[in-house]
Amino acid sequence: MSLSDSQKRVQDLHQLINQLNHQYYVLDEPSVPDVEYDRLLRELQALEAEFPDLKTLDSPSQKVGGQALKSFSQVTHQVPMLSLDNVFSADEWKAFTKRVQDRLVSEKSIKFCAEPKLDGLAVSLRYENGLLVQAATRGDGAVGENITENVRTIKSIPLKLLGESYPDVLEVRGEVFMPKASFDDLNKKALKKGEKAFANPRNAAAGSLRQLDSKIAAKRNLAFYAYGVGYVEQASNITLGEEWLENSHYQRLCQLKALGIPMCPEVKLLADSTEVDGFYQHILQERDNLSYEIDGTVFKVDDIALQQKLGFVARAPRWATAYKFPAQEETTQLLDVDFQVGRTGAITPVARLNPIFVGGVTVSNATLHNQDEIDRLGIKINDFVTIRRAGDVIPQIVSVQLQKRPENACDILFPTSCPVCDSGVVKAEGEAVLRCTGGLFCGAQRKEAIKHFSSRKALDIDGLGDKLVEQLVDENLVKTPADLFKLTELDVSTMERMGKKSADNLINGLTKAKTTTLPKFIYALGIREVGETTAANLANYFLNFSAIKAADEILLQKVPDVGAIVAKNIIQFFQQEHNIEVVTELEAIMSWPDIELKSADEQPFKDKTFVITGTLSQMGRNEAKAELQALGAKVSGSVSVKTHFLVAGEKAGSKLTKAQDLGVEILNEDELIALLAKHK
Repeated sequence: MSLSDSQKRVQDLHQLINQLNHQYYVLDEPSVPDVEYDRLLRELQALEAEFPDLKTLDSPSQKVGGQALKSFSQVTHQVPMLSLDNVFSADEWKAFTKRVQDRLVSEKSIKFCAEPKLDGLAVSLRYENGLLVQAATRGDGAVGENITENVRTIKSIPLKLLGESYPDVLEVRGEVFMPKASFDDLNKKALKKGEKAFANPRNAAAGSLRQLDSKIAAKRNLAFYAYGVGYVEQASNITLGEEWLENSHYQRLCQLKALGIPMCPEVKLLADSTEVDGFYQHILQERDNLSYEIDGTVFKVDDIALQQKLGFVARAPRWATAYKFPAQEETTQLLDVDFQVGRTGAITPVARLNPIFVGGVTVSNATLHNQDEIDRLGIKINDFVTIRRAGDVIPQIVSVQLQKRPENACDILFPTSCPVCDSGVVKAEGEAVLRCTGGLFCGAQRKEAIKHFSSRKALDIDGLGDKLVEQLVDENLVKTPADLFKLTELDVSTMERMGKKSADNLINGLTKAKTTTLPKFIYALGIREVGETTAANLANYFLNFSAIKAADEILLQKVPDVGAIVAKNIIQFFQQEHNIEVVTELEAIMSWPDIELKSADEQPFKDKTFVITGTLSQMGRNEAKAELQALGAKVSGSVSVKTHFLVAGEKAGSKLTKAQDLGVEILNEDELIALLAKHK
């Protein structure tokens, strides 16, 4: 690159980095991932190294952060608060240690203080005579914002130092951050109120410290860890000063801890640089288990005398560096959106991305969740987006870079039919998820539909476990529940790990399952939100399967426990041609008796509501529930004023207490068994 081209690029980088600094440090609204900012800054530093005359006093490479907010008074730091240079690989770390050794003209082993790189806001705490008198942000490194009142609300920061042995003036440097749990709680509350959620804990911490009303900051559950010492003024009553401070960075942190200042528990003293990789890999592995967000590790020469000998460059110390983790946020382009059908019929949009290396892996796909998430992001196909990957979590799109939106950006359109089986799709009231209605036919839902159909509470097909279902589907022997009954002993016995005895058991189990009850058959179909109780209520109300298929929404809602949503689910199920094809096949293969109208004597608990709680030792809760329902009872899961009886087994809890408070009649297990026997 020529000098003139380099000069133009440097000017462009000045303008761009200054804009990003303003967004990040002043507005708390970063528009690009940290890795992209680091890349731009390193490009500027490389150009300035190649063309020294292009380095100016106002270059972003010569300052830290942004200007102090005008809404806060300003604080001039007696000892500047500088930033850290970064390394991103083992080779860059080796180059850093070589520079340190060369400058010290020594081959002696150097101890390092190792710390997680907290993702928060750097602050300085000033204690005079042991009392917290001032707190300030880093600002531009020389001048920061006075945030004393907000910092005083942070529970982990002492307003008075412990003990009596401390300097007259002690400045503690550290990081204010928001723990992950506090961040999640804050965003849940914000979304519940219809407010905007914070993008990450760092933004939440910065936004909290910049609240003019300290009562708001007090509710944010911020935390603080010290990472060093700033200005120190010798005490007048005892000889402290520099002698009070240890000649070890690690020991200084321990001194602060003894005064009541929080110290990150993961901080460790390393014997030499050979232990750095082990610490880095350990923290990287534990990253997702930590209670706070980090984006790397920090290594500092531990010996303070050596720190002073090494000195500083314009914006950072020569004796410390941040060894950053592989980027967990990156910028890439959304090329297209595909739609995947899950095992429950949920249709999920999946972003197809221009492949990008982020968080240690190459990412080409990311979930977009649903239409609501797409609307929230305001995303279009061909947009440039920020991708985040944390640990093993599925990569997600966190924001759209609107300033880069191309002219060919176009809307994301959801399918009007299932992309797998072409059945209709629906979105239930109050739900954000679009679902396929072809539950018995859809290839994407096939395994789960058959597992449910054959489960213990449905047809209870002996010999047909989940693994065998998956094997049958994978080998294309079964596509729908009806295909189960077409299996032959030869089909099954030739499968892997299936001998003649196992094959016989399965065929016998299928033969037995052909005869069932109407409630079990209805439940086995897997209609959304139609459980055992609802299936039994449908059977008892309509008495035969043909009447259920023909019922409209108004009639369905007359059935106990069937509301508008469940009624719609039933109607939609029987409106799908594919489902009807499978159901018709099953009707031709299977049999069940119609429900006979029972006399009042045979339904002694009609209009009575029971609740079962605790452990029943003589009969299972499902068995008790079935017997009560056979006698006309409604079995509910919660106690209310409409509850007539509570059956209390062992270790009955809050439901028993509530029933006693409401005056509900309580039955123990023996009393329930006697009651059932009386009406048999």
